[in-house]
Order: sequence, then C-alpha cells, then structure tokens
Amino acid sequence: MPNTPSDLRYTREHEWARLEDDGRITIGITDYAQDQLGDIVYLQLPEQGADVSAGEPMGEVESTKSVSDIYSPVSGKVAEVNSEVVETPEAVNQDPYGEGWLIGVDPSDPTEFDGLMTAEEYEQFLTEEAGEEVG
Repeated sequence: MPNTPSDLRYTREHEWARLEDDGRITIGITDYAQDQLGDIVYLQLPEQGADVSAGEPMGEVESTKSVSDIYSPVSGKVAEVNSEVVETPEAVNQDPYGEGWLIGVDPSDPTEFDGLMTAEEYEQFLTEEAGEEVG
C-alpha cells in the first residue's frame, strides 16, 4: 500500500491537500500517483494569482510514461507555486508529501477541504480501484 499520511485529505484523481495553520491549503500529487506515473520529467502549474476550481484541471504532469492533468482539490486563488519542483520535477517522485508539493491555495470555500477523502477513505478507494482493474 502506498504511503498515505493521515493528516492529509485526498481526491479521486490522486491529489492530496494539507490544511496549514494560516488557512492556506497546500496541494500535491499522492505517492500512489507518482508511482503510477513513473519518472516525472515536467510539471506545468498555474501561476501565482490564478484562480483554481475544485475538480477542474489546474496543470499537467509529464512522466516517461504519460501526460496527465493535475486537478485542484479546492477552489481559490493560487498564493504560492513551488518553483523548485518546476525546476527539478523528480522531487515529486522522491518526496511527494514534502519537497514535492506543487502549489498553495487561499481557499474561497474552506469547507471544500472537509469534503475530501480522509487517508482511510483514500486507501479504501485505492483498494476498490485496484479490484476493478483486476476484475
């Protein structure tokens, strides 16, 4: 089972969200997602000040295997972009929940965070998804 920190919330598109003390929400892709993608070679992220909408594409991740959309878990304004990860996208593979974070969002509706999956719910989702792929 992939690493699924219990202090984060998760989406069905395999993004994670962390509620920071100041109310900002830090967003990245999950350990499961980076593992499925393989070596990440390029990230296209929204610019600081851009608006993002929950469930809508906000960027792309390109790996040696494929190109995939990155979806925003919450709606709001991009307050911070991890420029380090744009320069060295392999950081997402090495540390998806730490140095490999993508953006920070000032949420327009903080209650959206509460609607995301808990770690336990996400692990259950992964188990069900794996079962569907096999069956």
